[in-house]
Amino acid sequence: MKTGIIGLPNAGKSTLFNALTRAGVSAEQYPFCTIDPNVGVVPVPDSRLDILRAHVETGAVYPAILQLVDIAGLVRDAHKGEGLGNKFLSHIREVDALFHVVRCFEDEQVAHVDGSMDPVRDIETVETELLCADLQLIEGALEKARRAARLPEQEARTRLSLLERCHALLADGRPARLLAESDPEHAHTLRHLGLLTARRMLYIANMDEAPSDSARFDAIRAFAESNGGVALPLCARLEAELAELDEADRTEMMASLDLKEPVLDRVIQAMFDLLGLITFFTTTGGKEIRAWPMAAGTRAPQAAGIIHTDFEKGFIRAEVYPVSALEQYGSESAVRAAGKLRIEGKNYVVQDGDVCHFLFNP
Repeated sequence: MKTGIIGLPNAGKSTLFNALTRAGVSAEQYPFCTIDPNVGVVPVPDSRLDILRAHVETGAVYPAILQLVDIAGLVRDAHKGEGLGNKFLSHIREVDALFHVVRCFEDEQVAHVDGSMDPVRDIETVETELLCADLQLIEGALEKARRAARLPEQEARTRLSLLERCHALLADGRPARLLAESDPEHAHTLRHLGLLTARRMLYIANMDEAPSDSARFDAIRAFAESNGGVALPLCARLEAELAELDEADRTEMMASLDLKEPVLDRVIQAMFDLLGLITFFTTTGGKEIRAWPMAAGTRAPQAAGIIHTDFEKGFIRAEVYPVSALEQYGSESAVRAAGKLRIEGKNYVVQDGDVCHFLFNP
């Protein structure tokens, strides 16, 4: 999974990046202080790995991985080449989802790029650049699609219809993800067109440590809900400070602030929900335990293909049991003896928390 962190300069993107990756506190004091995208690899927290580790002999445990890309601050007319321009936009095209950091905090030491606080205006500035970049891309694709649609192939005509619907939506100031939601059959096509607004969006309201103006977050949440996104409030500066503490001090400080879980847990869960992801697990001959994120609704052969394409091509069957059964019976052999290990075929839809052993013809 690869996620880009975007927003206006001085919104707190790098501070959030540091909180998530525990790479150290860094506040953005000047526009474009992040010239090249910083990339961090973050393990996805999952308590079920602790259960597996406790009951399955293993040499290593590999959690799912989230790759974070901290992208330089966007400015108006980026789609025309202003600021980092197309370089900025090309970095976004490489990600699966976007975290849009929106400034909701007051700090006289950190200038607002527009001179005043208005979260919805700031969101619309960024959204306009993404929409304009997508319109440019779609208009170019439409020319090719119209020529191809003159031929008798139905696929070319279907593609033209999709592009025309997408163009109308973008021209109306609406993101392409709304079309993907209303027509899931074409979501894959929209994704691979490279449309920026087809990416799932988590709007992160970067609040003061003790926010007194909930109206700002309410406005962001309303915008998110009307544009196919989700909103989450947090204080990036506070979370970055917590990330620098050792575990005991962090736990004590979180308790004093009535924070029940770290920012990473909240952000990851929000992203999993947004992307419709679940996790299955594999245990390999005492060598390793590994978590695998995938789209909900995936059948067993395609789940096996996430591990290796040969597993999908030669798929025979899957041996499956839930992590909860391992916790109840204490070992994989006991789960098998209790009849809780199931044999599933090609039509089985893998469930969140399944432990899977795939059998295949090499």
